[in-house]
Amino acid sequence: MHFPNLISSNSIAMEIHSSTSMLYILLLLCFSFSTILLQAQAETVKYCEKSANYVVKVSDVEILPDPVVKGEPFTFKISAYSPETIPNGDLVYEISYAGAEGAPPAIFHHDLCEEAPCPLPAGHFTLTHTELLPSYTPSGTYHVKLTFKDYKDNQLTCITFPFKIGSESSVSAI
Repeated sequence: MHFPNLISSNSIAMEIHSSTSMLYILLLLCFSFSTILLQAQAETVKYCEKSANYVVKVSDVEILPDPVVKGEPFTFKISAYSPETIPNGDLVYEISYAGAEGAPPAIFHHDLCEEAPCPLPAGHFTLTHTELLPSYTPSGTYHVKLTFKDYKDNQLTCITFPFKIGSESSVSAI
């Protein structure tokens, strides 16, 4: 006896099962990879003092573009939370080149109200800082230490994070 429809149905069922299994494995791998990337990113942002109980809690730092391109503006977007309103304050960015531990960092002072609408209401907020690097800035990894103080000079938070400056420049030499 010959059952062509039965064999055909079994083949289709096996193909569907195989395709479903492959899709499941692919989705599992994608989820695992994205989780690893998020954990790696979260581990790069650290508080200056592990035991400190900072009022402002930082949840994420996004650097755009990543890596930073010489001669083009780049932006730090810092997502944070405060349980209380912050009327105003100061942000101090200390930027140092990795591998040049003896060299003093470049220090940039900014008013909080330049990087977020003041007063900051209690809850989640984003600080946005944009900077332009000269085209002659050395490529490599840099470390940022960001200290955030309120108008009474109380330290609200302190974080460190790395960022990279790529070797490409959009500015051509004349």
